[in-house]
Amino acid sequence: MNICTSGNQLLRNFRLCLNNSHLQSSSLWGLKNCKSPINPSTFKNVHQNLGSTSYLFNRCATRQGATARFYSLDKEQAQELKSTSGEQTSSNTDNPVLNKTQSPPPLSYRQQQKEAGRYLEPLAEDAEPYLQGERQREQFYDLLKNCNSPYDVLDLAENYSLTWRRVSNCLTKIWETTKKMSDDQKRYERKLMFEHPVFEQLCQQAMKDAGKMRSVDLAYSLLALVKLGVSQRSRVVQTLLRVIQEHLNDFDEKSLSVLANCLNDMDSDKNADALKAGLRLLVETRIPKIKNVVALQTMMRCIGKDAPVSLKRKLEYKALSMLSQFSLPNSQYMFTTLAAMDFNSSTLLDACSSKIIENIHGIPFWRLIYVLQSSKDLQYRNAALFSAIAEYVMSTFDMWSNKQIVLFLGLFCDLGLRHAGLMDTFAEKVTETSESLTLRDVINILKSYSLLNHLPKNQKQQFLESLSSVFETYLPKILPSELLRGVYYFCVLGCFPQSSLDKLLQEDILNELLLPDQRTHGANERILHYINLCLELDHSASTTVATITSAKPSSSSPSMTVNPIVLSALKRCLGDEVCQQGVLLQNDYFIDFQITLDKDRKFVLQSQSEENSQTEYFQRVAVLCAPVSAFCLGTTHPKGKLAMKMRHLTGLGYSIVLVPAQEFEKLQENEQVQFLKTRIFAEPEPTLAAISQET
Repeated sequence: MNICTSGNQLLRNFRLCLNNSHLQSSSLWGLKNCKSPINPSTFKNVHQNLGSTSYLFNRCATRQGATARFYSLDKEQAQELKSTSGEQTSSNTDNPVLNKTQSPPPLSYRQQQKEAGRYLEPLAEDAEPYLQGERQREQFYDLLKNCNSPYDVLDLAENYSLTWRRVSNCLTKIWETTKKMSDDQKRYERKLMFEHPVFEQLCQQAMKDAGKMRSVDLAYSLLALVKLGVSQRSRVVQTLLRVIQEHLNDFDEKSLSVLANCLNDMDSDKNADALKAGLRLLVETRIPKIKNVVALQTMMRCIGKDAPVSLKRKLEYKALSMLSQFSLPNSQYMFTTLAAMDFNSSTLLDACSSKIIENIHGIPFWRLIYVLQSSKDLQYRNAALFSAIAEYVMSTFDMWSNKQIVLFLGLFCDLGLRHAGLMDTFAEKVTETSESLTLRDVINILKSYSLLNHLPKNQKQQFLESLSSVFETYLPKILPSELLRGVYYFCVLGCFPQSSLDKLLQEDILNELLLPDQRTHGANERILHYINLCLELDHSASTTVATITSAKPSSSSPSMTVNPIVLSALKRCLGDEVCQQGVLLQNDYFIDFQITLDKDRKFVLQSQSEENSQTEYFQRVAVLCAPVSAFCLGTTHPKGKLAMKMRHLTGLGYSIVLVPAQEFEKLQENEQVQFLKTRIFAEPEPTLAAISQET
């Protein structure tokens, strides 16, 4: 009775053990909690009764993935169990039924762990190649980051298998390594790249795996190949174009932006034109769904400069409807976005300018530069915006380097903004620290100050001497084109550094500048002509003048047409036949209207001969009609070339009357007559705010 009770209790405990996967503690607990004490003979009978169910236990243990470990209560019981098990096994050896149903004796803990390892080893073998592949992938991209030339990238790719992602990354890296190279170095590196055998393998693999690539990899691969100078008619480029056409609907905003940038650099052909048309259709269909400003600006950049005006208008209206969502970065980015579209939307730019002016102190350097550069590209002129930027730069002058100030002044020069306070402050700094300037800095400073016709009031001579001394230190290694530009800017400012002039007037330098097959031949001729005029009319070095008197542009014939509105106003003011129209001087200076007055400038004389008009009894008046581009932005301050012309005509004995054509045309007829009378007869300046006010 005790034996059955103990056996049943042990069976229940084993089942609980298997269900809870705690075999060690459960088996021990079962043995300790038997109601009757177990002696060796009792344990022997229990083991015999459990022999037929041991197979079930082993199967369950295997299925649960757990290991069972059995502990005996003492050494004597363990020996008894061992002997009993041996007898039972030997007695059942000849019984075929028992051989099929009874499992082998339980394994030890170490043996069971070894058996379990047999099933885990295949997984470990599969994981090892995976981990090794991960290490190789990480190693490849680490090495790729350190490549500094196309040849380095190709040598690296030669040692690895070319997957589609590696192909895309290698092509992009090759393009990135050539970005900052000089033109000569780019040509040399590309020659080596095309001769490298792995580059052809990259192109072959790109064609093979193009269908597997993600949209961004397709876009970057095509962009890299185009930028690297691979022929647009090559199979690899045409294959990528066709694959992109098939997957265009899957392109996200970033991929579309990269693709649009690439298509802008490609020539017109069947696949490229089809892709451009598909890109614009895709953008047009996505316009109503756009709810984010960044997404809208990305779409605007995608359509490019050649998109129809109607599509550009749709995007403009969408942007205007989302103005309330514009943040400060959105307003800044809209300038570059419209420049990428080549679309000047004054309404949109004015709104963005207002937000920029309000938050000018929170905008970093390069963002301000991009705003100015985009305004230049779009021919957008906003005096309030540019003045706010100039005021900000001046108020934080000490935090900017010389190169940053020079960059600002160069863009202000291109935009026509003359901020006297900023230019005077920088001129003072240049005078004190001129030795830190490079040749490029000096040329850019000269360009800004000469074209804007500005010199500091109190330090004019010191400023010019500082620049000329730095410029002359670079004469031994200066290029002829740089020498020509530098001397020209000095001459426009009325300064004539003798050492620089002597070097420019050397025969070999002039011959190199005037080579007939040179691209800048015509521009060099005109610049030398103006230098010659400055030497003739401003400088007294007659030997220097004779050296370049032949430097006269062969095809420079100024326009002989005169402003009809100014002509009509002059006739109402002075009467008919009292002024000469379209006078061309021997030095190629063109005068719109020439008037001869008496010495006291009281009345107009009839047209005089050249001999009489040069006597001390007459005064010649030159009426010059200047377009708005000849003046600094928002003022009537003449720019450099017009100021030089006025200076030279004054030296020839003329009295100058400058007429801003655009502002003059806005006046009423009686105001036009009054404006001309007060200037011709030297009466007090009229109170015409539109003409005389300067910012």
